[in-house]
Amino acid sequence: MLVLAAALMWSTGGFFVKSPYFVGWTGPVLAFWRAAFACLVLWPLVRRPRWNWRLIPMTAFFAGMNYTYLTSMVTGTAANAIWLQCTAPVWVLLVGVLVFGERAEWRDWLMVALAMLGVGVIIYYESRGVAFAAVEWGLVSGIMYAGVVLSLRQLRGYDSVWLGAVNHLVTALVLAPFVLTESRFPSGMQWVFLAGFGIVQMAVPYVLFARGLRSIAGHEATGIGLVEPLLLPAWACLAWGDRPAPWTLVGGGLILIGLAIRYIGPRRPDDTLVEVLD
Repeated sequence: MLVLAAALMWSTGGFFVKSPYFVGWTGPVLAFWRAAFACLVLWPLVRRPRWNWRLIPMTAFFAGMNYTYLTSMVTGTAANAIWLQCTAPVWVLLVGVLVFGERAEWRDWLMVALAMLGVGVIIYYESRGVAFAAVEWGLVSGIMYAGVVLSLRQLRGYDSVWLGAVNHLVTALVLAPFVLTESRFPSGMQWVFLAGFGIVQMAVPYVLFARGLRSIAGHEATGIGLVEPLLLPAWACLAWGDRPAPWTLVGGGLILIGLAIRYIGPRRPDDTLVEVLD
């Protein structure tokens, strides 16, 4: 229930980003404020801070993921952004097999095939329109997300709240210049939505997810986490009319089917925890 609650709260991302209160805002500015408000919740909960040089690439990938993911969502549809970012497990698998010599089975390669087919459908149709840049940002966000996951693999023994707090602090510091450059300061209801974006959509579910992982297997948590990419476009569409194109539904559906086949099923001895961080 904790993991399910986290996935439901994460799925509100499209609702916040596509809000009319943020018309004209850029992805980096939204990412800064989300990270800043998330820090207010996460840092008081840190109990076991530990330094490791691997924190540097982890935070770099995390900041890049926020930049590219929210830029993709601002410039395109919420569905395109989240479903393209869901290609991250493909890159994690390929690096694991090719670099670390990990074992892969038929479900893994079926996930890769379906994900690539889904991406191909989206790219083929979006390349004809003005939203192709959003597709590019979405694909890069998937690679950045994979970098975060691979970094977290090397930091398994570290407190997850500590890692989350460091990630969001560095993200806020890195993206602060974008806020200063654009001279865009929130007012009125924008403060309410930004606080909700950082606290309700990011910080609180991060804590719930970490607590839930104490009781269930990583592959089960990842399977439950698929609720997020399913519901995120729905909230954006119902609230603000952000409708995905038919080819996005087809391509995204193929990506999600591949993930479901990979993560919903019997646990494998080498299943690795993949935290949902967007």
